[in-house]
Amino acid sequence: MQNQKVKGLVWISRVLVAAVTLMNLQAAFLFFLRPGDFASGFEMSGAAGEAMMRGMGLLFLMWNIPYVFASVHPVRHFTSLVEAVIMQFIGVTGETFILLGLPGEHPLIEASVGRFILFDGAGLVCLIIALLLAVLARRSSRQINPT
Repeated sequence: MQNQKVKGLVWISRVLVAAVTLMNLQAAFLFFLRPGDFASGFEMSGAAGEAMMRGMGLLFLMWNIPYVFASVHPVRHFTSLVEAVIMQFIGVTGETFILLGLPGEHPLIEASVGRFILFDGAGLVCLIIALLLAVLARRSSRQINPT
C-alpha cells in the first residue's frame, strides 16, 4: 500500500513538472521559430527584434534542462527539481521587478511582461506542489526502505 502511495506521489509530481516543461518548451520554440509574432509586444521590429526574440527562445530552451530531468523522475533527480523551482522563482521575481521598473509609457511591454508573470507564476505554483509531493515521496520511500 505504501509503495503505491510513493508511486502515485511521484507520478503526480512528474505530471506537474512535465506540464510546466512542455509549456516552457512550447514558448521557447515559438519565440525561436516565429519571432515576428512576438517582437511587437516588446516594441521591437525588423531583424533586430526577431533576433532578440530568437535569443529569448534560446534562453528559454537552455533554462529548461533541469526541468526535463526533473520530469523524468522528480525523486531520483530531486536536485534538478529544486533547481527548477529556484529558476522559476527567479524568473517570476525578475519579471516583477522589470514590470515595476517600467515608466508606464510602454503598455505593450507591460502587457507582455504581465503575461510572463502570470505564465511563470502558474508554473511556479505547479513546481512547488511537485516539489512538496517529491519530498513526501522521498520520506515515504525511506519509511518503506530504511537505510
